[in-house]
Amino acid sequence: MALVQIDEYGPWTVTPSVRRETDLQSLQADLYADFASFVGERDGYAFYNRFDNMIAVTNGRDAGSHRRFQRRVRNRYPVTVSVAVGRATTPVAALGLASDRLQAAGSAQSADRREAFATGEAAAVADAGEGVTVAHFDVIDATGSLTDRENAVDATLAVRRATLELATHLRDAHDSVAHFVGGDNVIAVCPDLDATAFDRAVSRVREAAGIELQVGVGRGETAHEAGHRAKEALERCRETGTRVQGPDGVSADD
Repeated sequence: MALVQIDEYGPWTVTPSVRRETDLQSLQADLYADFASFVGERDGYAFYNRFDNMIAVTNGRDAGSHRRFQRRVRNRYPVTVSVAVGRATTPVAALGLASDRLQAAGSAQSADRREAFATGEAAAVADAGEGVTVAHFDVIDATGSLTDRENAVDATLAVRRATLELATHLRDAHDSVAHFVGGDNVIAVCPDLDATAFDRAVSRVREAAGIELQVGVGRGETAHEAGHRAKEALERCRETGTRVQGPDGVSADD
């Protein structure tokens, strides 16, 4: 997992005077688009996270590759970014290592930290198999139950409540990282879990937030490969009425 932070972003937004919010949002969106393109070049997955902090599965890209992204940002934007990469047996552990390394390099709002780059690897990771597991969740009949029925504000809040419940459960129970990716979709990067774990996650969201989810799960050598298989598995959910599909044809009945 890679963690990208904009350097000294808070102070920059108010120097030499307070900058327009729309300009800041535009910069964040453009920077994320560049980051997603960079990660996608090697079949990785990027998530906007908090925009000034972005994360990704980068499939073991080397230090030089990440430094090229830093140079790209420096040349195109009025800000710079620092990057840390963590490798571990779970996504949360990997992101934790990246967070530790970047925090050790200096505060995100320090004028002394510019384009830091750091890596960290868990001691046990050498014994773990390679590969990524991606789970693609969406709301069952979001159009009929939310978009075409509810106030747009309430529909958004319902999806966000479901996302928060799902992301919290997957993080606490399985050391997974889940992010809302638009519409009614949530993508999670997970350890190699069985169908029962995902069925429990779906049930947890239904009980806590009143939202029915379905999920396709895929595994592969890269995030893109795993994610594509997860999307195919999600289509099987829609076709068969099951809540959980994949990997390897494993399913949980509705």
